Amino acid sequence: MSDQKDNLIIFDTTLRDGEQSPGVTLNTEEKIQIARQLSRLGVNVLEAGFPVASPGDFNAVQRIAREVGPLMEGRTGDGRVNQEMVICGLARSVPHDIQTAYDAVKDAPRHRIHVFLATSDIHLEFKLKISREQCLQRISEMVGFAKSLCADIEFSPEDAGRSDPSFLCEALAVAIKAGATTLNIPDTVGYNTPQEYGALIKHLRENTEGADSVVFSTHCHNDLGLATANTLAGISNGARQVEVTINGIGERAGNTSLEEVVMNVHTHPHSYPVQHTINTRLFFSTSRMVEDLSGMAVQANKAIVGRNAFLHESGIHQDGVLKNKQTYEIIRPEDVGVTTGNLALGKHSGRHAFKTKLEDLGYGGPALTDVQFQAAFVKFKDLADSKKSGVTDGDMHALVADVRSSTMAAGSSAPPMEDVERGSATSTDLPEDAHELQAEPGVVRFTL
Repeated sequence: MSDQKDNLIIFDTTLRDGEQSPGVTLNTEEKIQIARQLSRLGVNVLEAGFPVASPGDFNAVQRIAREVGPLMEGRTGDGRVNQEMVICGLARSVPHDIQTAYDAVKDAPRHRIHVFLATSDIHLEFKLKISREQCLQRISEMVGFAKSLCADIEFSPEDAGRSDPSFLCEALAVAIKAGATTLNIPDTVGYNTPQEYGALIKHLRENTEGADSVVFSTHCHNDLGLATANTLAGISNGARQVEVTINGIGERAGNTSLEEVVMNVHTHPHSYPVQHTINTRLFFSTSRMVEDLSGMAVQANKAIVGRNAFLHESGIHQDGVLKNKQTYEIIRPEDVGVTTGNLALGKHSGRHAFKTKLEDLGYGGPALTDVQFQAAFVKFKDLADSKKSGVTDGDMHALVADVRSSTMAAGSSAPPMEDVERGSATSTDLPEDAHELQAEPGVVRFTL
């Protein structure tokens, strides 16, 4: 394999596909908080939401574009992305959707419209009720319309994993001709095996007219537990963008886990022809933030960020790790933000030591507001007074989660979500017919 490596584009859809996990609803302030953390993490593209779904979703995407899109904290230096995060909005192949997505993301320095239309025969016949010819015509018209608004256009043929490969090549060629710059290939229902998905990416790259001028992307679901494996197979066969979520959250069994893909590439640098620009040391704190705000618990034995990922109970394993960690650990805990530092915190610790420990755990910078930091310090002092053994890292993570929950419950300076969704004066930037957007119940949740 050549030493020359391509950059792997990390497209995070935690705030769009991830929020479609049953029971998960994030308000605008929570979405902005997660978006800021993903920017610090080094994510290349953030799919901030589905703007046409509701006025609340439009407002959240627009605020992320304006407030998070320009941020550069944590994104500069060797091995970092060194440019602003692209803010992306999802749209069906409908003019109103596309215009609304553009209006939501256009204020970000770098922005993208993500247009999708199903291409599998089962979707065309039973869901869309259109022919293949009508599908191609709609792709041409809608991708072309999106291109008239925005230079960066992504097209996804929904249910690509079950689409006829020959027709898929034809559809993708039409999208390229109309102006698409990224082609995303979704295994919408998590049906493909790694061999099948990798072969599909290879086939499309070799047989689609104009394929050399675009980036191919993966988007895999975990219905058969193969999302990460399928994504890696896609990378090995030429995909250079991966669509992922923190903790693998998402519709049904979830999406490909961001941390799993990145750490596979990180741990096997000679196995994949790509390199990443993610700050892996923020994985654990980012995982906990998403867990806390979404209410989606991370299973204890989850790879990379699960609470048991670096714990050893077997006597043989413990003996080996005590002698040399590499006997049973292929990843250093500190490389993903699991710290075992020697800074002991107790009732005599001051703000400086407390702040340093928070930074070590990935909660530095904008991860906590000044108000949250002060509240956390007060809680820390109370906790330290009540514990004889000192405050552990686990205590610190729990403390941060508690402070975030408390401040969110107390409200913020932003307008309440219910006011935004009623179309109050605070949402003057919404399209004129924004109050009508909720009249379409089928719009609210979509999965690719």
